[in-house]
Amino acid sequence: MVRLLMALGALMTALAMWVGPAVAGDVTFYIQSQHPNVVSLEFYSQDRNYVWPGNSQVYLLEDYDTHEFALSCNKGEKICFGAWVRNRSDLYWGVGPNNAEYCTDCCYTCNGGYTQTIVLNP
Repeated sequence: MVRLLMALGALMTALAMWVGPAVAGDVTFYIQSQHPNVVSLEFYSQDRNYVWPGNSQVYLLEDYDTHEFALSCNKGEKICFGAWVRNRSDLYWGVGPNNAEYCTDCCYTCNGGYTQTIVLNP
């Protein structure tokens, strides 16, 4: 029994070294909407099938304040924001709803840092 446990422990150690541990990280987005209507917001991983906040939910920007979104992610992961006027998927910023659009400056790397304030202008 002891030999079996030792062998199992050695196997798990070798497997962890081969696969490598998942390294957690974070990135904080600061976003401010200047649009007069409510804006829906999501964040999309470009490296895996993951969305924040997830579960068919969205963040809502209902005022002109700057909002902070601290996302727990995998170190080095590329994350893009998508925002749109609520119930108007044709009025969007970043990658828009469902990560469906192209953007040049809406993605950030999960590296423990933060964005400058991203302003969503009408």
